[in-house]
Amino acid sequence: MKNSKRFTLFTILSIVCLLLFSSCFENKKDARDHLVFRYNEQYQISTLDPAFARNPSIIWPTNQLFNGLVQLDDSLNVQPDIAKRWTVSEDALTYNFTLRDDVKFHKHSQFKTADSTRIAVAQDFEYSFDRLTDAGVASPGSWVLSNVKNYKAINDSTFTITLKKPFPAFLGLLSMRYCSVVPREIVTFYGNDFRSNPIGTGPFKFKRWEEGVKLVLRRNELYYEYDEQGNQLPYLEAVAITFLPDKQSEFLQFAQGNIDFLNSLDPSYKDELLTPSGRLRKKYQDKVHMSISPWLNTEYIGFFLGSDTQEVQSELLRKAVNYGFDRKKMITYLRNGIGEPATHGFIPMGLPGFDYIDGYEYDGTLSRKLIKQYIQETGDTQPTISIGTNSQYLDICEYIQRELEKVGLTVNIDVMPPSTLRQMKSSGDLDTFRASWIADYPDAENYLSLFYSKNFTPNGPNYTHFKNAKYDSLYESSLSMTDIEKRKLVYTQMDSIIMSKAPIIPLYYDQVVRFTQKNVSGLTPNPQNFLVLKRVQKTPL
Repeated sequence: MKNSKRFTLFTILSIVCLLLFSSCFENKKDARDHLVFRYNEQYQISTLDPAFARNPSIIWPTNQLFNGLVQLDDSLNVQPDIAKRWTVSEDALTYNFTLRDDVKFHKHSQFKTADSTRIAVAQDFEYSFDRLTDAGVASPGSWVLSNVKNYKAINDSTFTITLKKPFPAFLGLLSMRYCSVVPREIVTFYGNDFRSNPIGTGPFKFKRWEEGVKLVLRRNELYYEYDEQGNQLPYLEAVAITFLPDKQSEFLQFAQGNIDFLNSLDPSYKDELLTPSGRLRKKYQDKVHMSISPWLNTEYIGFFLGSDTQEVQSELLRKAVNYGFDRKKMITYLRNGIGEPATHGFIPMGLPGFDYIDGYEYDGTLSRKLIKQYIQETGDTQPTISIGTNSQYLDICEYIQRELEKVGLTVNIDVMPPSTLRQMKSSGDLDTFRASWIADYPDAENYLSLFYSKNFTPNGPNYTHFKNAKYDSLYESSLSMTDIEKRKLVYTQMDSIIMSKAPIIPLYYDQVVRFTQKNVSGLTPNPQNFLVLKRVQKTPL
């Protein structure tokens, strides 16, 4: 009995000590929580090598790890980065960049120096560009330098690039993550494993990556940028990224305060967060901040014109689909008013060339008439199209399906994983597919390149395999135009051709919708929806 009492007392004391230790641990954790920014990435990150930063899931973390010659501000103006200034020759062919001399790579033992780091110099950019164009590396970003004749490090602080022909958007192109600087000795040391051992110059440095579970970045104590008050950036100590594939689970984590922001409006939780008019619901107003801003993103459905399918080949039927549903109603009821109906061209709001042409407004009578004309001309009495999509856009595709059936067109929907959709879209295995185009750089040429015949997939972004001689001629002439007003007129002509031939169905021009915890500040929106964390702060709760 005595031993039993002792055991009970020991057990109680152990539990008390454990609770006290746990409490101290949690308090310590809570005390530092405001120094860690947490977000969830629904799609897996396949690499942290900037040469392969082809989609937002890779661009977001590599934005924190790497720098380039130039960067874009939140208004898409080109600003200095590692290049502190540059000049452009009168013929607009040669760019001379003068580099900073205080930008250091993240520390690594392969840097054989006393402090395990070194300054990034012009020769590093020459190596990084060589790597980008190396067929053995097979970077999807090699096209960025397709108009470059040569590039060279003149000395440690001078880097020059010469173009084959003038290209007004070239500086914006250099802001892409593909053009980041990487150190030769580290890439050589790791080889293909550089993807999971990235060393750059960015505001955060790589710490740990358990693929599919968690990615952790830590503050770069060597970072060169300072704020207006002279404080070194970044403010945060760490960035923690989880990989929950389910949007509902991501929302629950956000609602519980375990992640700091949501970057999308998913059907699984949009009505929980927003009223039908698009306002934040009252129960979240004290906990959550919502921001809405323009996004250079056109959501659309594309037709693969390389298909033998009769419906896809018919311009009549493609136009009938464009007229056959109400985009304004779609935005109001399916997206709670977030986004602008795409009733103009393919060029989104915010770029030169937008709003100068008329696209497709809803006209059910005309849609029905075009379908009847198609049936009379082809003898196909039961026209049918099949749309490939992923689950995130299923509600939109089902809405279009219902509306088109009212005018006499049968629509099948094929739901597949995002990776399968991307692969089948690129290989031409889908007659009709839902897609997005988010600006790589802030010029309408980036959108119009999707319809240039020399850009057929898989070697370029022309997923529809659209081909038109007049369009190609206008596109080629626009590349050498330095006068923005003249270029705008040519862009308008090109967009008009796209609308008249209807290789796509523009759905809406998207908007960036961000939900952040109330204690987060400095997370400013930008039209490319890039995640920039170097100025983000969290106040203790």
